[in-house]
Amino acid sequence: MQNKGLIKIFAILFALVCIYQLSFTFISTGVESDAEEFATQKINTNVEDYSAKRDLAEQRYLDSIGNESIFAGITYNSAKDKELNKGLDLKGGINVILQISVKDIIRGLANDSKDPVFNKAIAEADAAQKDSQESYIDLFFEKFNENAGAKLASPDIFANKTLSDQINYEMSNGEVEPIIREKVDQSILSAFEVLRKRIDKFGVTQPNIQRLGNSGRILVELPGAKDINRVKGLLQSTAQLEFWYVYKNTDFGNFLVNADRVLAESITKNETKPDTSADTTTAAITDADKEIEDLLASAEDTTAEAVTGNNPLLELLVAPGGQGSPVLATFNTADTSKVREYLNMPQVRSLLPNQLRYAEFAWGVPSDNFVELYALKGNRENTPSLTGDVITDAQQSYDQLGRVTVSMQMNGKGAKVWEDMTGKAYQEQSNIAIVLDKVVYSAPGVTTGPISGGRSEISGDFDITEGQDLANVLRAGKLPASADIIQSEVVGPSLGQEAIDSGINSFLIALALVLIWMIFYYGKAGWYADIALAVNILFIFGILAGLGAVLTLPGIAGIVLTIGMSVDANVLIFERIKEELEKGKSQAEAIKDGFGNALSSILDANITTGLTGLILLVLGTGPIKGFATTLLIGIATSLFTAIFITRLLIDGYGKNGKSLLFSTSLTKNLFKNMNFDFLAKRKIAFIFSGILVTISIISFLTNGLNQGVDFIGGRTYTVRFAEDVNATDVQKDLVATFGSAEAKTFGADNQLKITTKYKVEDEGEAVDTEIQNKLYTSLKPYLPADVTFEDFTVGSKDRAIGIMSSLKVGPTIADDIKNDSFWAVIGSLVVVFLYILLRFRKWQYSLGAVVAVFHDVVIVLGIFSLTYNIMPFSMEIDQAFIAAILTVIGYSLNDTVVVFDRIREFFNEHTTWPMARTVNSALNSTLGRTLNTSLTTLVVLIAIFIFGGESLRGFMFAMIVGIIVGTYSSLFIATPVMFDSVRKKALERKPVTEE
Repeated sequence: MQNKGLIKIFAILFALVCIYQLSFTFISTGVESDAEEFATQKINTNVEDYSAKRDLAEQRYLDSIGNESIFAGITYNSAKDKELNKGLDLKGGINVILQISVKDIIRGLANDSKDPVFNKAIAEADAAQKDSQESYIDLFFEKFNENAGAKLASPDIFANKTLSDQINYEMSNGEVEPIIREKVDQSILSAFEVLRKRIDKFGVTQPNIQRLGNSGRILVELPGAKDINRVKGLLQSTAQLEFWYVYKNTDFGNFLVNADRVLAESITKNETKPDTSADTTTAAITDADKEIEDLLASAEDTTAEAVTGNNPLLELLVAPGGQGSPVLATFNTADTSKVREYLNMPQVRSLLPNQLRYAEFAWGVPSDNFVELYALKGNRENTPSLTGDVITDAQQSYDQLGRVTVSMQMNGKGAKVWEDMTGKAYQEQSNIAIVLDKVVYSAPGVTTGPISGGRSEISGDFDITEGQDLANVLRAGKLPASADIIQSEVVGPSLGQEAIDSGINSFLIALALVLIWMIFYYGKAGWYADIALAVNILFIFGILAGLGAVLTLPGIAGIVLTIGMSVDANVLIFERIKEELEKGKSQAEAIKDGFGNALSSILDANITTGLTGLILLVLGTGPIKGFATTLLIGIATSLFTAIFITRLLIDGYGKNGKSLLFSTSLTKNLFKNMNFDFLAKRKIAFIFSGILVTISIISFLTNGLNQGVDFIGGRTYTVRFAEDVNATDVQKDLVATFGSAEAKTFGADNQLKITTKYKVEDEGEAVDTEIQNKLYTSLKPYLPADVTFEDFTVGSKDRAIGIMSSLKVGPTIADDIKNDSFWAVIGSLVVVFLYILLRFRKWQYSLGAVVAVFHDVVIVLGIFSLTYNIMPFSMEIDQAFIAAILTVIGYSLNDTVVVFDRIREFFNEHTTWPMARTVNSALNSTLGRTLNTSLTTLVVLIAIFIFGGESLRGFMFAMIVGIIVGTYSSLFIATPVMFDSVRKKALERKPVTEE
């Protein structure tokens, strides 16, 4: 072996670097364990809200020692920054994909144009996007250009004052489009930076935020985040701060009374439905208004439904505003949508006198299920006198009564406008409303004259955390457009800890089984393979820590799978060495030739698996990307440790007079002198496989597949109960509530996986809250009497009951996920075909490999289609399943390529043999390796299947089936198809004589 000394030095140094990288994880974990023990001893379980108080005590402990040296100058804070990142499923937290509204950006660039062609194109793009994979901006341009003669450079659209430096009236649509695309991209980048600043101030460790292509989607992962509602509010708030003059209730006189009378008459005449053709300036309800009202009306609008029609508006009124107050009236939060609907009806708006015709009704901050109604002094352009763009700083502070407020500082321009506004309000004894995201936070009067210096303050019913969050979002700046959560995954901390425990257990059990098997099968040589495997594991974890990669539960599965696959390289090497020894070669020559002859097969097998891993890495998200990352790292380290570390350990044998056996007394003659005629049985195999494939296809067409929310959209909740529950009974109750729902036992009998498509088309926090409320109400009979809604929801407390995790996928992104998954599988097949064609120089090899892979995929899908209704674990077709399919493709090719490589070798060695004999001999010579590797990998997968946790069972089952089918197809499908296609092309060698 050349350069042995250099390889030794590299291996030792790399191992030391890996140990150094992992030392940070050991240090931070040890300190956190001490902090947890400190908090447990300090606060007993009989203390009210002990869980939250323990969290606080633990955090204070960590803060107090954060900068103290623990070992060799390493502090807890520095170790925490460099520790091995744990993903959402291991640590708990939230993972969301936000869709920045490209429509809002386009409207903003057009200054909210009223041009009918522009608005028609916007509406048509909205409708088309639901069933299209094209980006929103492409759809908008396509729909706009369908209108003959319509110009984007119209002064009423993009040739406005804002864009006058770049767009003029003479420009064609083709010249305007790239400018608008660039502006949209800049706005999305701005949104990304705003969100990054907000997250940096949130206080979670190891956050991850990244743009997803050019679609306007942004991925945010916050492992360890516990206050889920706070996170959602932080991410979705546009932070659109506005300052408006506001009317006093005396300005409206008897408006509400007169409106009530008109409404009563309309109800009597059955004319209560609003006229959607009303003037958009005064009567239209914006999307933002609807979102605010939905948020306020999270409970069902039961009060409004009870209105008899005698006093439809006044019956909803809780209290009128005080004399001279900016508050018109107070209503129940549940009635806000109905009140807004009434106030925007044309016959009601017509009651406003001319000087109030631009009045904009706005809600205040809800308090104890009540909310105040204000009337802002609007204008023809519907623009505020001052916006949050002028804010340069914001801090959480307190007012004179000790209440939490947010103080703000404006720039010079804003300070001048603010001084003018407050001066005018002082002279007129009027009020100024401070409006954030269409909600009036306060409407103070000005009693001391104009306010100079640009200082202002927002007051409201805040706690300290809310005040800090509000200051943070104002300081970070407003989002250029609304941000909707189109996909979210929430994992409670309890479930995260359980995932860690199950992941570690499955890892240790699988590792132990592999180590024992290698020693049992290869004796002393197996010990050396085990040492190389231990070094491989050290390298994998060290690289993950050094790269800052995220370790997920599927990632642990990827590492465990790598353990099984790393054995394959050693098996190939050891089997080849045994063959060389049987030829009478010396120990040293056999080791040298064994490594040399096995190298081609090892590289081909790992490259094909690596190619599918790369596709998974590119197209996957979240945990699936984690699986692909560890798989690819594992492939690289397995190659290094098998080819170099194992070689270093055994290379001395033969040179020092010592011999090394590569078997034990029990395994010495296993798979030796095999002479099975595989090709003679190929017709039976073709018929058998044809039957399986036919049954699978028929099952697809009749039974379908159990598609998860990843592919169809919807919401899934993992709910745990104090006692065992009957899934069928629970499902009946849920169907009565949601109309469409499914409940399945998930793991133990006291845990269910609940899926519903209720309001799948709707986005927003209000819908999420509504569904959780309905879910809690439906499940309340099965929960302990003392469990409140707050206890039931994720992240409220560390109770071991309630919602343990949740997943929401919007219909648009579900279509994209399904589309990406389809192309991932197709892409894998194409890449594999091309690689094998390049490697073996005959398309017949590629055909055999692709037919075998297609055969494997169809049968795995067929088994899932046939059995998903009877299996006691989840068999949903989701992103994890696609990851399993791609891994099966890679593994099946691994087997096939090894066989093909041996066939090619035998072709060159035995030039006089008939092709059938060459192929059969190659298959028999690799049979020991094929079965050994497959059995080892199956043992590993079964260990994960049993001990790896419920969330991995379907994933592992797909891989177990895939490995079995893949092993069969590499022997009975891939090679026979190649053999028959070569014969049909008359490429078979004519036999001369047989040895």
